[in-house]
Amino acid sequence: MEQILPIWKVENDCILSKKGDVTVAFKVTLPEIFSLSSDEYDSLHYNWLKAIKVLPFGSVLHKQDWFIKSKYKPQYADDNQIMQASNQFFNERPFLSHDCYLMITLKGPDRKPSSSALSSLLRKNIVPTELKDTKRMEKLLEVIGQFKRILCDGGLVQLDQLTEQEIVGTKANPGILEQYLYLGGGQNGPALSEVSFKPEWKVGTKTCRLYSMADVEDLPGAVGPRIHYDPYSTDRTRFSVGFATPVGLLLPTNHIYNQYMVIGDPAATYKRLEGKRRRLQSLSAYSRENAIGRDATQNFLNEAISEARTPIRAHFNVLCWTDEPSQIKEMQNLTASALAKMNIVPHQETDGAPQLWWAGIPGNAADLPENDTFESFAEPCSCFLNMETAYRSSKSPFGIRLGDRLSGTPIHVDISDELMGKVISNRNKVVVGSSGAGKSMFMCHLLHSYVQQFAHCVVVDVGHSYSGLCLLLGGYYYTYSEEDPIRFNPFYIPAGDVLDTEKKESIKTLLVALWKQSDERFRRSEYVAISNALQSYYLLLDKRTDIFPCFNTFYEFLQEHFVKELEADKVKDRDFDMANFLYVLRPFYSGGEFDYLLNARENLDVLQQPFIVFELDSVKDHPILFQIITLIICELFISKMRKLKGIRKVIVIEEAWKAIAKSGMAEFMKYLYKTIRKYFGEAITVTQEIDDIISSPIIKEAIINNADCKIILDMKKFQNKFDAIQQVLGMTDKGKDLVLSINRANEKNRNYREVYIELGNQLMKVYRYEPSPQEYFAYTTEQPEKMKLQNYIEKYGSIEKALRVLAAEYYEQHKQLRA
Repeated sequence: MEQILPIWKVENDCILSKKGDVTVAFKVTLPEIFSLSSDEYDSLHYNWLKAIKVLPFGSVLHKQDWFIKSKYKPQYADDNQIMQASNQFFNERPFLSHDCYLMITLKGPDRKPSSSALSSLLRKNIVPTELKDTKRMEKLLEVIGQFKRILCDGGLVQLDQLTEQEIVGTKANPGILEQYLYLGGGQNGPALSEVSFKPEWKVGTKTCRLYSMADVEDLPGAVGPRIHYDPYSTDRTRFSVGFATPVGLLLPTNHIYNQYMVIGDPAATYKRLEGKRRRLQSLSAYSRENAIGRDATQNFLNEAISEARTPIRAHFNVLCWTDEPSQIKEMQNLTASALAKMNIVPHQETDGAPQLWWAGIPGNAADLPENDTFESFAEPCSCFLNMETAYRSSKSPFGIRLGDRLSGTPIHVDISDELMGKVISNRNKVVVGSSGAGKSMFMCHLLHSYVQQFAHCVVVDVGHSYSGLCLLLGGYYYTYSEEDPIRFNPFYIPAGDVLDTEKKESIKTLLVALWKQSDERFRRSEYVAISNALQSYYLLLDKRTDIFPCFNTFYEFLQEHFVKELEADKVKDRDFDMANFLYVLRPFYSGGEFDYLLNARENLDVLQQPFIVFELDSVKDHPILFQIITLIICELFISKMRKLKGIRKVIVIEEAWKAIAKSGMAEFMKYLYKTIRKYFGEAITVTQEIDDIISSPIIKEAIINNADCKIILDMKKFQNKFDAIQQVLGMTDKGKDLVLSINRANEKNRNYREVYIELGNQLMKVYRYEPSPQEYFAYTTEQPEKMKLQNYIEKYGSIEKALRVLAAEYYEQHKQLRA
């Protein structure tokens, strides 16, 4: 192999061939699949065109896309049971990995055009002296620098030049040369394999097939940068993917997609074609084929000259392989079907396959046989370039685990921190989805991830959606029932904390709300009296450690001590009516109707508790309880905001936002959404009622306008009303197309929902959220499943054991999912 290998050496990160060719190779970072709009495909195509036009005549652009069947391996062990279960669930999940390389080759100055008969595979070569010409190398690097700058300035593509080690490899890791020659066989370390072409083309144990796109008769009559992708399209939207995507990530087999463009010299090309046209003209009377050829050549020349087109000799091929002989037929069918989706007639190469494979060696693109190319222009040829790659994980240390849309392979996604100050100016979120779309399941997953990364989360709910998660995290769950009414203790101050001004003001606000109705006047003297009462009460607590701080002891202090202080200060009833104050607050004292509400002796350290749920379904219409509870929620979260420095604070308001807004807390919501970012916080509102989104000024003004992250789940039920929703949410047509594609082509036999995430009206993407069985049972809102979980908790003693048993039962019933 070494004797006939066309590569001489790698020097200064450039590949030098034995025929005098110089190649610079890049690793290419492409946009993620399903993330581009129609306009963005056009823009990306235009960027490629501009870049190609700066390449010198005779140079070769060789783009090589690798698609390898892979299996997901969790990168790290996690002590958390839910994460361990998720890692187990996704372990060895099959997916198609993608790597893209771009080679730009400047042919040797005296190099003759290659052909199948003159391929370097069939003859040896003497290394030419031109490779020592430093000026020629400098000229190539200058042109390539322009090419890179033009292509990358569009913001959709990134090029990183490969180093010598990345090209030739090391003892431990193979380079792209070795990987290509052995079809990825050295990915896990150096590996040698025999290459044979007869009786069948094999590389080691891999059986290979090559399908070429080299005959214009086999190509479609018209091409464009994108095509419609029917599985994600609707009657109202047309979802686009790149023109070459069917032979990219949508082709589920091991394959390499090679794309070659040889940049032509316009003057020489026109001269040659003009001579051909004259010959065909003179022979047109003898044959209709000659007349047709003359007209085609004339049209080509007319378009080239009038439109200033760049002439190109192009070739494209798909090299696919499999280790399993039983899968050869399926592999061939899949590849032929993918080509047919591009309106290309599949053509399997046999005799010319070795030379085409040889030309695919990085740095040997100039050896592409000219007889296997077709003449065209840069504009249509650029449409054949693969424009997309697989989903990528964020490099941010913070985030949540979601899934690649094609396979569900886990990826790490940061929707809060990574783009702060670049794409988004706040971390607030609005979550929208129809009933049953999976909002609560997704939110449980998000909040679980946040708490595991040391965030503090406060949830205001009206449907018991977070009871399982709260139990799993050991959080505080406040809910009301006749048997076990809701209890708080705003008077309790944890050890190490102090009675600051903010705490005093929140208790004063609470006492005034208990005492007076919203339309009653509150005088300055009353404010002073309540302030003095609180000050004296906490001074007493400092002296009397036997007194437990709660409303009962505060009420007793008022009766026994503060009454005397008022008398000593000669405070008159018209300035502060103590009798009235005690009478109105009597229902909250021991033996009163609401004596439970403000006298809790458990779940007291709310400031340091990272996960707290307020379940308001039973009290949202109560004229007294709801008002008091909402005040306590406000005080709690503001206290967390101001006191927990350097810790992420999150408040989630589910459908309860409607009741909260009615209770006069609309201003609090507006305040939250406008100022929470200053305290390293996030406000998240979850809603499903479309009419509320469209008509509510609270949603429109306070929430949407101050939420740079929009999370939308299945909206198929409202696709005919979506124009109004789109307008209120401020979404682009690209976002609309993505939202309406959700859950339209879900993989059978897998339990998942798709979710659309938009950041700053700029970045939009659809992910999978596929819970493991343990996650599903912990987060489910289905009543029978919640009851089953509760029964198992009682039976096995803990939610952790209950989840493990439920998951084991699930796997037993769905063994096929473990494959």
